[in-house]
Amino acid sequence: MKPKRLLFLLNDAPFFVTHRLTVALAARAVGFEVHVAVPFEARAVAQIEAGGIIVHDVPLKRGARGLAGEIKLLAAYWRLIGDLKPDVVHAVTMKPVVYGGSIARLRGVPAVVNAITGLGYLFLIQGPAAWLQRQMVLGLYRFALGHPNGRVIFQNPDDLALFLRHRAVKRDITVMIKGCGVDSREYPYTPEPPGPPLVLFPARIIGDKGVREFVAAARILKAEGINARFRLLGRTDPDNPTNVTEADVRVWEAEGVVEWCGFSTEMPVELALAHIVCMPSYREGLPRVLIEAASIGRAVVTTDVPGCREVVHHGDNGLLVPVRDAVALALALRKLIEDPNLRRAMGARGRARVMQEFSAEGFVADSLGVYGAVLREDAQ
Repeated sequence: MKPKRLLFLLNDAPFFVTHRLTVALAARAVGFEVHVAVPFEARAVAQIEAGGIIVHDVPLKRGARGLAGEIKLLAAYWRLIGDLKPDVVHAVTMKPVVYGGSIARLRGVPAVVNAITGLGYLFLIQGPAAWLQRQMVLGLYRFALGHPNGRVIFQNPDDLALFLRHRAVKRDITVMIKGCGVDSREYPYTPEPPGPPLVLFPARIIGDKGVREFVAAARILKAEGINARFRLLGRTDPDNPTNVTEADVRVWEAEGVVEWCGFSTEMPVELALAHIVCMPSYREGLPRVLIEAASIGRAVVTTDVPGCREVVHHGDNGLLVPVRDAVALALALRKLIEDPNLRRAMGARGRARVMQEFSAEGFVADSLGVYGAVLREDAQ
């Protein structure tokens, strides 16, 4: 019997490795022929292909808005889906969902799974032009998510409510899967290291992740004489409209406010070196790195926004602060810096929550369950 063909569409190969490779490998293990279409990135593609997954390079540039590039991507998806004739397309992130989901529908793919992993910059900015753009994008989503045999995965109830409010999706095809799961063996509970507290910001160096508020809070605490270190762990992202330039980060370093370590592929080690993990993001789908931090046993300080508050319960496994509020962030960080017993207790509760709610095994099982559901409907 010919195996069912599953095609993933994503905007970034390293993101696929960290967030969907476990599902792809599990799908292959139960008999799927698995393909993934992503922009080429040598190290990530090597990891994907090592698992027996077939990779297709596509001309997708995150943040790009030129008409020629969009047409090239649409054409690439049109050809690939037409040539492969997949049984299931699983699209993740905005452009793969809007473009790939639409083309899968037009090409008559039997089943489509779309994952809404956050709404990004367009849903944060204000003004008439932004409102008009959002209405256009929601219209595109409405078509892409309207496949007669589809499922739409949401990671938090706020994003689901927004799509329902704008009638961009029908409730009966929605599925809630909170996050991408974390392997608790890969991110084991680890006692805090000795030395002055290290506060870690583990994200891209962009405004929407709250990096400016993090730096401002560090500056406040340094001025107050708080004995702690503040580290940025992530890359800049020139494709993002809120990118912070390397020159700006070097100024912060020279000022002595923060350290910058760039991008790391050793997140279990980096998180274990920290005492507190902090990401004051403006909005998320459901941030995997905060689950990883909780799994290691670290108290988390983050913002009371969609996605982040799904991981952190205020006063339980971390602290929530208002968005774009550096003063409130500094106060929350100071509380944990000065109270090691509190942060260790929060870290222990965070680990327990990960084991109960955010396991990799649960995420894989839920994802395979969605594939099974759409394939059964196709067979009827």
